[in-house]
Amino acid sequence: MGRAQEHGRAGEELAAAYLRIAGLEVTHRNVRLAGVEVDLVAREEETRVVVEVKLRNRADYGGAVAAVDARKRERLRRAARALLGETGGPVRVDVVAMDLTADGLSLRHVRGAVGERD
Repeated sequence: MGRAQEHGRAGEELAAAYLRIAGLEVTHRNVRLAGVEVDLVAREEETRVVVEVKLRNRADYGGAVAAVDARKRERLRRAARALLGETGGPVRVDVVAMDLTADGLSLRHVRGAVGERD
C-alpha cells in the first residue's frame, strides 16, 4: 500500500472512530453508489449518511473542508440520491474534515455539508 493510500485509510479510521463516539453507526466503508466511491456510510437514527472524509497535512490549499469542491459535491449528491433510492428513508451528506498541523490534528464534522443546491 502506498503512502497516499495509508494516509487515506488512516483518515477513514479516525473519522469512523469519531462518528461512533458521536453516536452514528458506520455501516459500510469504501462502497460504490451510482458509480461514486463513498468513504463511509453511516446511520443516525433513521437517517442514512453518506460521509466524505478528507485528511490534509497542508493548509496552503485551503485545508480539508475546501478540498470538497463543486465536482466532488455533485458526485456526493449523486451517491446520496442512489442511497435514497435503495433505502427510501432520509439521507444526508456529511463531511469529516481533518487538518494535520505541527500543533496536532483538528477535526470538523460538517453535518448536511452537501445539499441538493449549494
